[in-house]
Amino acid sequence: MTAYPGEQTLAHLSDLHLGRRRADHLAARRLVEQLLVEGIGHVVVTGDLTAHGRRAEWEDFCALFAPLERTGRLTLVPGNHDRGTDDAASQMMKGERVRVRQRPGLYLVRVDSTAPHNRAPFRSHGEVCAATLAAVDQALGEAPPGSLVGLLLHHHLTRLPVEGLGEWFADTIGWPHASELKLGHRLLALALGRCDLGLHGHRHVPRHFEAIAPNGRTLDVHNAGSSTELQACRVFRHAGGRLLAPPRWVHLSPRPSRWTSAAPVPLAALSRP
Repeated sequence: MTAYPGEQTLAHLSDLHLGRRRADHLAARRLVEQLLVEGIGHVVVTGDLTAHGRRAEWEDFCALFAPLERTGRLTLVPGNHDRGTDDAASQMMKGERVRVRQRPGLYLVRVDSTAPHNRAPFRSHGEVCAATLAAVDQALGEAPPGSLVGLLLHHHLTRLPVEGLGEWFADTIGWPHASELKLGHRLLALALGRCDLGLHGHRHVPRHFEAIAPNGRTLDVHNAGSSTELQACRVFRHAGGRLLAPPRWVHLSPRPSRWTSAAPVPLAALSRP
């Protein structure tokens, strides 16, 4: 593997669901340990850190990821499950819908795509409004040259294949529970040409598509899937504000999931609104 001057690494995790079962705690712990061994430069977790939004689950996450948090290498956005019981989501962005995190070589635009209806079981769909889009537009416009620009949120921006009988049923009768963000296409169009990575979670099967802007800048959009179920996460290499290669998967299991080798899905060119 060729090393580049100033090369850095970024890992993407999501949908840990801590508190659901013991296996999720163990997988999350092992992932953190592996990322620390590899010296990963920064880690993002795109929501559903907890299974039920309980305080104890949030505290479990904080304890597991403390080595990354203490060294300034951790960035979070909330997911719908984090809005449950004790509203653990309120600890992640302190009520702000859009917030920027800057680290050396990184410019991360964090978007809270959760909504009050997520407090109810099975109402898992996200929500963004015009004010959120305007805030994202401003944040992307202020991105410094030479930094890798990422858009982080929990819910998916475009329609994805249905996963499981429950999602099929909801989709068939028109419930929005498994749907993409209503304004997701506009959010995606805002990012095109000004953003390098779109990172999200919510759906447990990892996906990836690419869009190329008229200015030639590629936007890579990745759904992490459930990192604890997959026992795996993607790691990106970047330097000077650009990705150096396709991401690689860090696997805990000697028999990786078939989903972690899926090819990218092409996306037709979009235009800025």
